[in-house]
Amino acid sequence: MKRIVFLLVIANSFLGYTQQLYLELGKTISAFDYKNSLGLGLENLQSKSNTYLKMGYRDVINNEETFFFSIGATYNGYGAIGSDRTLDNFFEWDVTYIGLEAGLDFRLFRVRDFSFFLKGNVSAEFLMQGNQTVNNQVFNLVGEEEFNNHIFFLRGGLMMTYPISRNTLITANYSIGKTALLDQGNAIDKEELKLTAHQFGFGIIISLPNCNCPF
Repeated sequence: MKRIVFLLVIANSFLGYTQQLYLELGKTISAFDYKNSLGLGLENLQSKSNTYLKMGYRDVINNEETFFFSIGATYNGYGAIGSDRTLDNFFEWDVTYIGLEAGLDFRLFRVRDFSFFLKGNVSAEFLMQGNQTVNNQVFNLVGEEEFNNHIFFLRGGLMMTYPISRNTLITANYSIGKTALLDQGNAIDKEELKLTAHQFGFGIIISLPNCNCPF
């Protein structure tokens, strides 16, 4: 019993050291790598700009206060548009995913009040809404076996922070990510869609009342 109490005290002290909440909003520029059921790709696919939103919890994980762990929820929109002159057609995708994300932030250096971080995270995302437009026909992608109704993203990027009060930081963020583990559906007859996404956004980090934060 004493050992359990001792471990709980240590855990509480660790988690309560720099507890923070974060919110980030910005734009996603996505590129689609699409192959149809015959394994043929589309050459004239152009990226589209969509919105992303993420929020969650952040905490320090080392005594030097340079490594931070974060976990949260995400809302991501991806899109692409294109045409084929040979077939004289038009096609477009608009998809929205919600997901869970876990990541690590490593502080590289400080310049006065500015801090610069290297970021990496992984997320599991699930299709909430999606449409595929071919000429004048619109197809609902939710529940389609050939389409990727869940995806896994690996992302890396940079973050800059600046304190605007004793317990509040504003952030500027950039990340690039690619999907992984996308194979699903019938192995003989399936469509394949892989994504690359650039995200540019601004955010805010708010320290909780008991936070003993390193800024």
